[in-house]
Amino acid sequence: MNIKILRVGKKIAGKMIRQGYKMVYRHIPVDDKTMIFISFHGRGYSDNPRAIYEKILQDPRFEGYRFIWFIKNHKKKQLQIPKAEIKEYFSIPYFYYMSKAKYWIINCKMPLYIFKKPSQIYLQTWHGTPLKRLAHDIDVSEDTTFYRSGISYDAMCQSYDVDVKRYNYMISPNAFCTRVFPSAFGIDTKRLIETGYPRNDKIANATQEDMNAIKKRLGIPLDKKVILYAPTWRDNSYVAAGYTFELKADFHLWKELLPEDTVVLFKPHYLIINRFENDESLNGFLYSIPADEDINDLYIISDILITDYSSVFFDYAILKRPMYFYMYDIEEYANDLRGFYLDIYKDLPGKIYTTEEELLKAVKQGDYDYEKLDQFRKTFNNLDDGKASQRVVDILYKAGK
Repeated sequence: MNIKILRVGKKIAGKMIRQGYKMVYRHIPVDDKTMIFISFHGRGYSDNPRAIYEKILQDPRFEGYRFIWFIKNHKKKQLQIPKAEIKEYFSIPYFYYMSKAKYWIINCKMPLYIFKKPSQIYLQTWHGTPLKRLAHDIDVSEDTTFYRSGISYDAMCQSYDVDVKRYNYMISPNAFCTRVFPSAFGIDTKRLIETGYPRNDKIANATQEDMNAIKKRLGIPLDKKVILYAPTWRDNSYVAAGYTFELKADFHLWKELLPEDTVVLFKPHYLIINRFENDESLNGFLYSIPADEDINDLYIISDILITDYSSVFFDYAILKRPMYFYMYDIEEYANDLRGFYLDIYKDLPGKIYTTEEELLKAVKQGDYDYEKLDQFRKTFNNLDDGKASQRVVDILYKAGK
């Protein structure tokens, strides 16, 4: 009963804050030297906003600017972000600085209740080259619902339309996205900046020293071959608290069939709320990585990627390393969910496997087509030269003048 009362109280308080914000936001003057950053609705200090922020810190043109990151439960997380103030996501300061900051650097769709003034600059970085169809490009029946909230197709599209109207710029990581984003988001190509993804600079510029440092931080043996297993979430698998994932990997079988000099990193998608229990019999072979760990670090230290329908392979391709696609539910996923932009049987930079035995045999034998990977990289990674952050920051600076 007390929990229900608390939840009702939070909803009422949230509604009152939003109403107050709607009445006063116009009267808060914009500060030309204030920037706010949001990554994945305040989940942490990560992704394209982080890469852009760290490049800005190195740029003397932004000397004297005020930087604010909005982070959920930031006091509990005890994050330290150099030269930045950290404010609680969805708090009174959140609404105040959303009204005050000249620059918004954000990688996710913002709520409908946020208002933007004409003098503010909203840079939408987004967070991946899509394999799965997005927004207006999703071809479904009229009665299909989306997200855990169960909103209609029209309402889902409207939530994108409202946000897109607020964008000044949206980053496109490659020519493919420049073709896809206008139909998916209904955005004019004039507002797309085809710069490459800032977050990928870290991958493109990684050194052996970086690899060793990350392995030491995570406790991964320096002398082992590392396989990263990074599956995505399923739109239709969720409970009230969030999205769930039924793990279809028998890691005991993986340990049995893979070479002895191999370890596996299991990294669930950040939207997945499951907590996967450690199995002591797999100690030294399987490393369960927290969902909020920076996946770029895991790319850098991994020799092989195993994924499914996640867009992680677009970024991982930068490293020119093997990728295998474990799609045990491919018929259900392709037919019942969003559908794909690519022909997954022809365009992916690796083969599709539906059983673990097939997958593990191919991995063990090193069965991989590097020529196909090279062709894929020419299409999707031509801008991943380690300089995307600088291109974006230059555009941002000019926009503010």
